[in-house]
Amino acid sequence: MFRLWVKIFKDNRMLKDTTICDDTDDTRTHKIFNAIDQACYEFDLGKPMWLDSTIAEFKRHAKARFYQDNFVEEIPFDYLEIHVIEEDGW
Repeated sequence: MFRLWVKIFKDNRMLKDTTICDDTDDTRTHKIFNAIDQACYEFDLGKPMWLDSTIAEFKRHAKARFYQDNFVEEIPFDYLEIHVIEEDGW
């Protein structure tokens, strides 16, 4: 089972969160992208862009934050955070 926790923060407070579960045989990368797509649909957001700094942070910690620079449209919060909380083989 793969689970991604997606959270929206403003002023250091969590406004919304959701956990996306995926038990398909897809690759880890596809599971991450699909989970982000699902969460953005649920939160009515455009999909964020992966900047080099975002990729580096995610590789290091299995966690990343998407700020205004990652979005094309204006966002009404400070950042969107993703965190892998469960993966196969853990």
